[in-house]
Order: sequence, then C-alpha cells, then structure tokens
Amino acid sequence: MERVLIADDHPMVRDGLRTVIAVAFDQCELFEASSLDEVTAVIEREGDFDLVLLDLHMPGAVGFSGLIELRERFPSVPVVIVSAAQERGLARAALAAGAAGFIPKSLRRSVIVDAIKTVLAGDFYAPEMDELEAAETIEDADIQRRIDSLTPQQKVVLRLVIAGKLNKQIAYELDVSMTTVKAHVSAILSKLNVFSRTQAVILVNKVKFGSKD
Repeated sequence: MERVLIADDHPMVRDGLRTVIAVAFDQCELFEASSLDEVTAVIEREGDFDLVLLDLHMPGAVGFSGLIELRERFPSVPVVIVSAAQERGLARAALAAGAAGFIPKSLRRSVIVDAIKTVLAGDFYAPEMDELEAAETIEDADIQRRIDSLTPQQKVVLRLVIAGKLNKQIAYELDVSMTTVKAHVSAILSKLNVFSRTQAVILVNKVKFGSKD
C-alpha cells in the first residue's frame, strides 16, 4: 500500500488512524481531509489512492451520500467506511452502497490493520455480519459493480428490457436503429456476465435496479 486518504472531521481520529497505518505499512504516503469537499479536492489533485478511509458522518454528507458520491466520481478508488456507530445492519448497508469494507472505530489497532489488509487483498471486511449475510452482501455489491460499468445509454436500454420491451420497441422508443439496440443489449449481457435477457433481468432485480431512478 502506497497512498491512503484519511477522511474524518475529528483531528484526534485522523491522528490515531495515521499512527496505525504508519506503523503497519512502511513508507505509506498519507493524506488527510476533514470534509467531503476536501476529500474530492484531494483525490482530484493527487490522483488515485490505494484506499480512502471515510468517516460515515462527514461534513457535507448525509448517511451514505458521501460514499455514494465518491463511488460515482472515483469508481477505481476503494472506500472503507470507518464509523463509531455500530447499529445492526449498518455494515451490510455500507457494503451494499459500494463500500469495500466497514471498520468500527472501537476495534483494536491490530484488528484495524487486519481489516485494511483484507480490503487490499480484494475482499470485503465487515465484522458484525454472519457468513450468510456477508455472502449475500458481497453478491449484491458485485452485481452493483457490474451495473455501474454500464454506460448511461446502456442503463436506459436495460430498464426497457426489464420492462419487457422487444428490441424493435426499444429502437422506436429511443429513436435509434435496431442495430444500435442489438449492440447495446450485447454489451449489457457481456458486462453483466450473463447469456440471455432473462438472466440479466433476474440478476439486476436482486438489487432492485428496475425500481431505481
């Protein structure tokens, strides 16, 4: 791990996380931010990070809005929620919203380091969930990542496919050629890693894509 952004509005929390990371990860370059605006400014200025540790209740964010905004603007940057709150289901909700992990601030330093290493290895970390709940959340997050890889136009086509529209109906509604629609549908199936329109509908319905927006 080379570059980490610690985002928390409390200086003492940032100092604590800085110490934990500096000790565990030698020569890691650390950056700090105290608001969501600062987070986006730092990422835009500095480029990609190996990890962003984001406080759940950052100034400029409500609930998971900060996490969602960062995932939309910087999809290649892993974001881990770090929070003092530990309500049941909170970690599951964080992962479903796009977080790579959920780390309670109450964890021991060694456990925080292990959690960070888990995320860096490509796995999710959320201590409060049982195995079944974690597996369901990971599946939902994976489906959402596939959906996020679609272009805006492909998402429009996917919604029409979910609505049961045929290719010719989609072409008429969007005022495009059949060839264009077929190309979109083919790209959608490829990005979702499915083989048919039916499979695509079943997959995205698991995360209620058709009911969004």
